[in-house]
Amino acid sequence: MILLQLTAKSLWHRRFTALLTLFTIAVSVMLLLGVEKVRTETRNSFANTLSGTDLVVGARSGQIQLLLYSVFRIGDATSNISWETYQKVSKQRQVAWTVPISLGDSHRGYRVLGTTQDYFRHYKYGNKRPLVLAQGVQFSGLYDVVLGAEVADKLGYKLGDKIVVSHGMGSTSFAKHDDKPFTVVGILERTGTPVDRTLHLSLEALEAIHIDWKAGTRIPGQTVSAEEAAKLELQPEQITAFLVGMKSKVATFQLQRVINSYRKEPLLAIIPGVALQQLWDMVGIAEKALLLVSAFVVVAGLVGMLTVILTSLNERRRELAILRSVGARAWQILLLLTLESALLTLMGIGLGILLLYGGIAVAQPILESQMGVFVPLSPLSLYQWKLLSLVAVCGILVGLIPGYRAYRYSVADGMTIRI
Repeated sequence: MILLQLTAKSLWHRRFTALLTLFTIAVSVMLLLGVEKVRTETRNSFANTLSGTDLVVGARSGQIQLLLYSVFRIGDATSNISWETYQKVSKQRQVAWTVPISLGDSHRGYRVLGTTQDYFRHYKYGNKRPLVLAQGVQFSGLYDVVLGAEVADKLGYKLGDKIVVSHGMGSTSFAKHDDKPFTVVGILERTGTPVDRTLHLSLEALEAIHIDWKAGTRIPGQTVSAEEAAKLELQPEQITAFLVGMKSKVATFQLQRVINSYRKEPLLAIIPGVALQQLWDMVGIAEKALLLVSAFVVVAGLVGMLTVILTSLNERRRELAILRSVGARAWQILLLLTLESALLTLMGIGLGILLLYGGIAVAQPILESQMGVFVPLSPLSLYQWKLLSLVAVCGILVGLIPGYRAYRYSVADGMTIRI
């Protein structure tokens, strides 16, 4: 207890350098935990996006590319699938349900997704959780739209508001379907997935707004009003991709082979979990590199602490000699210096945790809106506590170095120093 009091008084006497050292360790710990937490939550966010879907089918490209644009709304499809092919696959006896997806338009930077009402029935996320409407109903009319939670919150929409869809992607577009506005009839509950950043409307609605368009521009002299479009037979010719649920999981691989070898049209069927694992394998090296950089930052913080303590040793030799002269033993001097290092490290870890949660609270809305990753203010995981324990042990070991040097100092050496 006496040594601990001496350690605290010694640090208070050198409080300016101690605070700088403490802040350095805290920032390095915050960075280490922050990188690990964002990495973990990013994986969880991606893994929870789609559940209960056995196959995702799109035009032939790469597995990861198909997964990204069809599930995570990242990137664009290289080609589309004909409606005839979609119907053939959906009528296979092994298939329990299918959900068509059509992408390509947007609204103020948010994706517009054309689908059917089966989307709300069969799309699952997390642990097979269904989509739930927070307000309103599913789309039923031609010009109805259902908003994801983030779209409604960020853009301030409520039921009954009018929305104009733009052709292509981008927060600003001059190619707008302003002659056929949509009415907000439903707002989904927050899911923490790309669904929150999506506007949902029917496939027929997408056909209606593009009926007088070609190659991304309006056809001159062939304007079709919203009322006229509603009277036409609006059946899609192509879709971007579709989700498949199987009656039996055993038949998944069989249907996958059939689709991948389909001769009339180049198709690709992927198992979402397998494609997601490939994605993690690709980014795994970058994750490890980022974690390694964070570890080096922690090492730099500990080395900085070692440098500060070693530098102060020469100034403290008289202090240490006086302690020896009043009865302190050499091992107690070693313990005193080690305690200083340990105390600085533990306080740095505590401050680093506080900075971490403060940073999460500030960055949470930014990460969610810009990257689609929700980082909750959850307790530290067992792995993160292990990382902190390792940092604490390293801090104690670092303290042994100046402690050993002080251990070798003699009373005579300290008392003969000129100041």
